[in-house]
Amino acid sequence: MGKMVIDEALLAEIETMQTILKNNVAGMFGGNRQTKNFGSSSEFADYRDYVPGDDINKIDWNVYARFDKLYQKLYLDERQMHTRIYIDASRSMQHGILEKADQALRVAAAFAYLSICEMDKVSIYAIHGNQAEEIISGMVGKDSYMNYINKLNEIEFYGDASITEAISTAKLGMGDGCSVIISDFMTDEKYEVAIDKLAEKKRDILCVQVLSREELNPQFRGKMHLYDSESPAKFFRKKIDKERVNAYKSALRFVVDRVKNYSEARGGNYILVPSDEKILNVFFGELSDKGVLK
Repeated sequence: MGKMVIDEALLAEIETMQTILKNNVAGMFGGNRQTKNFGSSSEFADYRDYVPGDDINKIDWNVYARFDKLYQKLYLDERQMHTRIYIDASRSMQHGILEKADQALRVAAAFAYLSICEMDKVSIYAIHGNQAEEIISGMVGKDSYMNYINKLNEIEFYGDASITEAISTAKLGMGDGCSVIISDFMTDEKYEVAIDKLAEKKRDILCVQVLSREELNPQFRGKMHLYDSESPAKFFRKKIDKERVNAYKSALRFVVDRVKNYSEARGGNYILVPSDEKILNVFFGELSDKGVLK
């Protein structure tokens, strides 16, 4: 992209957001939350790397003596969750004066940080064509976050993206955390199949639709050349009048309702994020209203 979207200023803003939310995170977030999928908290389940701030009483000192490395014991109702974040990296995400792509990266970084702070493991993927390319794998702890989150700046946005093909063929855990899809969802593709797949895997689902202000409230009038953002060779010459603008707004409402209604019908959540919205407003606005953050 040639731009530093994930920079010190954004990370400071995200850290401030987490401080305000501390001890008030619910729903999607919380690797240290209890789950009914497992048994008694006295029953050992697994190990994970020790992260500063963890309960030192749960460190296995016998393992430390053997391997010279700190490991945290996990019990069946405290199993670490795995947040998987999928970013639509198609060319259409570059649309707008303030690009949707930039906002997608900011939102992904914020969700990743909240999950990390709740002891989730986090993986982030860029969807290109039919593939979910792993950008960050199994991040755990704030140190790891600070070391790797800048890799989001390396994501390039081009071509098209098939959310269904990419997610359906990707590795998915069974009931072990949240899947976040960040996209403009401006496609004829039946991405519902991907949502169904995540629901079958009993994962928490959040669809984040990022749209530019120009898409939400078009101001164009007169004769225009309109280009397909994912296939620039395709263009149309149209006269944009009030009737066409109203038809566009009706079509946009259909697109928004389509993804919102389908994700919610499958037990997931949905939010619409304008590309110029401040991150703090995103997380303290609709997410709080929906009860994802409390």
